[in-house]
Order: sequence, then C-alpha cells, then structure tokens
Amino acid sequence: MQNTVYAATRLDRLPLSAFHWRLFFLIGTGLFLDAFDVYLGGVVTGTLLKSGWSTLELNAWFTTLTFAGLTVGAWCAGVLGDRFGRRFSYQLNLLIFGGASIAATFAPSMYWLIALRFIMGIGMGAEIVVSYAMLSEFVPPRYRGRLLAALSLFANSAVFVASLASLWIIPAFGWRYMFAVTGVAAGIVWLMRKKMPESPRWLVSQGRFDEAQAVLEAIESSVARKHALPDYLREDPVQPEAVPLGVLFRTPVVWRTIVGSLIMVTIGYSIYGLINWLPSFFVHQGFNIVKSLTYSTVMSLGAPAGTIIGIFVADRLGRRPAIIGAALATAVIGLAYQHTTSSTALLFAGFCLVAGIYVLVAVGQGAYVPELFATPYRLRGSGICGTAGRAASALCQFFVLWLFTVGGVNMVVGSVVGIQLLLAVMVWLLKIETSGLRLEETVGDGASFGAQDQQGAVNVSH
Repeated sequence: MQNTVYAATRLDRLPLSAFHWRLFFLIGTGLFLDAFDVYLGGVVTGTLLKSGWSTLELNAWFTTLTFAGLTVGAWCAGVLGDRFGRRFSYQLNLLIFGGASIAATFAPSMYWLIALRFIMGIGMGAEIVVSYAMLSEFVPPRYRGRLLAALSLFANSAVFVASLASLWIIPAFGWRYMFAVTGVAAGIVWLMRKKMPESPRWLVSQGRFDEAQAVLEAIESSVARKHALPDYLREDPVQPEAVPLGVLFRTPVVWRTIVGSLIMVTIGYSIYGLINWLPSFFVHQGFNIVKSLTYSTVMSLGAPAGTIIGIFVADRLGRRPAIIGAALATAVIGLAYQHTTSSTALLFAGFCLVAGIYVLVAVGQGAYVPELFATPYRLRGSGICGTAGRAASALCQFFVLWLFTVGGVNMVVGSVVGIQLLLAVMVWLLKIETSGLRLEETVGDGASFGAQDQQGAVNVSH
C-alpha cells in the first residue's frame, strides 16, 4: 500500500501552538547560553587586563582564537547537520562549549584560557547555525519571520545579562565563576533538549520517510489537543536526491551564498570588532573597571531593544527593506557617535548604535539567512555564511586594535559605518526577498537541486 508524507505542507498549515512554543524556548535557552558564553569574553578580558593577568595583545589573541573556534564550529555544524541531522549537531555543540566552559574555570594562565576558548568557540559556532535553521523548518511561513527574529532575542538579551551578571559576579567572586555558571547551565539545557524532535523536512530529504511520518503524527497529535487541524495540499511525490556542497557556489544559488555571507560578515565585524571591545577600550582610556562595565551594560541594553524592533518589522516590512533600513540607520548613528561631547550623549548614541546593529542580527541572521537555502543544503548554506562571519570576526581583531591605536574608538566606529553602508548597497542590488513565502518557495530556482524540497512530498511504503 502506497501512502504519502507531505512534510512541508503538513507543517506549514498548522496553527501556532504549544508545540511551537516549547520548541522555541528549548532552542532559545541553548542559544541564550551560547551567546552568554560568547559575550562574557568581552567583560572577562577587560577584567583580566585591569588586574594585569592579561595584556591588550593577549586579549586580541583570546578573541581571535574564540572566533577561530567559532569559524570551525560553524563549518562543522553545517556539514554534520545536513549529514546526521539537526538534533545530533545541536546536542553535540552544547556538550563541547559547556564542557570547555567548566574547564576554563580552572585555567592556570592566560595561555591555557586562550586554548580552552578555542574549544568553546567550536561549540558556540555550531549553535547559531543550527538554531535558526532548525526552527525555520518547523514554523509556518505566516509566523516565521516574527518567531525567528524573536529567537534572536534570547541571544541578544545575553549581551545585557552577561554585562549585568559580571557587575555582581566578578567583583564578588572573580571572573572564573562566569565560566562555571555557563558550563553548569549548559549541562542542564542539554538534558532538557534530549526529547526534542528531529526536523521532518530533513528526514524527508534523507529518505527516512517512516521517521518523518512518526514525527509529523506526534506533532499533529499535540497540536490537535487545542486546535482544529486545517487540510493540507497533496502534491506529487518526488524522490529525494543527494545535493553536493558545490551547489552553494553555482548560479543562481551562489548569489544567495554571497548575500548571506556579507550579512554575517557585517554582523560579526560590528559586534566583535566594536561592541565586544568596548570594556577594554574604556579601561585603556582610563575608566576604572566598575565604570567601564557600567557604560558597557547601559549600551548593551540596545541589543534586546533592537531585537524587539526586528520582531515587529521582519514580516511587516519584509526582510530586504528591514535589512537595508537597519544598515543605513546604524551608519547614521555611528556618524553621530563620533561627534558626542558628553557622557549622556555618548551613552545614548552607543545604545542606539547597538540597537541598530541588533535589528540587523534579528532580521538578517535570524530570519533571512536560513531562508536563503533549500532543506538538503540549508545547514551547509547557513554554515558557509556563518563561517564567513566568524572568520571575519577572528581576522579583524588585530586590525581593530590597530585602528584603535591610530584613531581611538572613533576610528573603529568609522569602519563599522563603512561596512554597514556596503551591506545596504549590496542587499539593494541583489534583490532577494523571502518574506511571506513558504520555505520551499524562498529558494526560487535554487531549489532545482533537490526537487523534493520544492514539492515537500515523498512516497512511503508500509
């Protein structure tokens, strides 16, 4: 007897339900811890610099090796996620960065801490690649932009929480406890996520039809407890096929790889070439550690504020207009930051600058990049873009240090203004929009590699 699994249309016709929110919070909690671990690097290096345990040069190596690990992790997550599944890759990365965080608590020197930070980076780099792509494969298109942007709120709120926690933990207990808290929390979240389902879309793309059917039935059963299930389209079944990595570098998909990579490079440079350095910059300019952390904490409130803006504009304006608008606004605010003359103006401009950057994170990284690629190569596509962003973050560290030495913070901000303007122009020129479309429709002609991703249906034999 021949039956058919319609993974895409069955998932896309579902109302937003408790199932989606459980998945949202499970993914979001891991993403929060991952981001917390990334962002605590900035406050810890400022503290280590002030205590004499580190230097500006060693801090640069610490950040560079962090992003070297993030680069490796982003690449590996894409390959492993498309080969072994979203869930496998997702749990593996949490174990890696959680275990390395615990080990960092006992680092005997800055050199050991730098080495452990590289291992942490591998786990952290994988988390972001898998998180957004995995959620995108479950959420119906009418809610997808808002939920993906909202997912970034977990990560972006970690900027403020890490800064706030450092104000209490570091003076009272020392910097080592920052890593200990992250490691223990990561173990708890890993246990909570053990029952998280695998993506039916991915299972279908691998020809694992019985498993996809079982997962879909469980989801539908959960949703049906409180919602009526609408009917779904029954499309012609198509057999899955292997999709090589090279698809990402052939037309027309290569243009999606380019725009996705540019978004991630801009985000990486803006955050880790500027925001992550602010505590160290303030200390080097003569602020004491408490004032430095206080300034950084106030400015970091722009991260959740920018994310909230992103949630409201992702579906209303569309991905492309929102990205262009965020980049242009960030550039204008950056120019204003360079001309501030008082502490109040500095804090306000800094807050707005961070907010503008994180609108781009919410809409660009959260919603847009995962939508650019078809299911059989979604994680590899997202992984390539993430790898480009992480590599830029790693390679820019000594360049940023040189800019600061030559022209101070204003020179660093000026470089951020330049890359934001470049992004706005490129997104406008490439004209790729994904807002409001089914996940299988957002890839356009690029879906020709893997026709089952266009149809969302395959045969199942019983």
